Amino acid sequence: MEQEVALFLASDMLLTAAKLAAPALFVSLAVGVAISIFQVVTQIQEMTLTFVPKIMASVFVLLSMGGWMLSTLVEFTKKLFQYAGGM
Repeated sequence: MEQEVALFLASDMLLTAAKLAAPALFVSLAVGVAISIFQVVTQIQEMTLTFVPKIMASVFVLLSMGGWMLSTLVEFTKKLFQYAGGM
């Protein structure tokens, strides 16, 4: 029984981490592709041009979705404490 619980908690942990990281990563990826296309079209080959828009987009996503991320993390933590208390 302990192995099943450990595997369930590990898979739930990985799924929660993926859910929390996905919005920021996807927005950063989309902004990076858009900036790359802009650089190809305009032939501006500045390496530092992508950093500021990516950081700004990531901060915007974290500010706008931070409440959802926090509630997801709190739900996961409650599940962990429930399993720890039941053992």
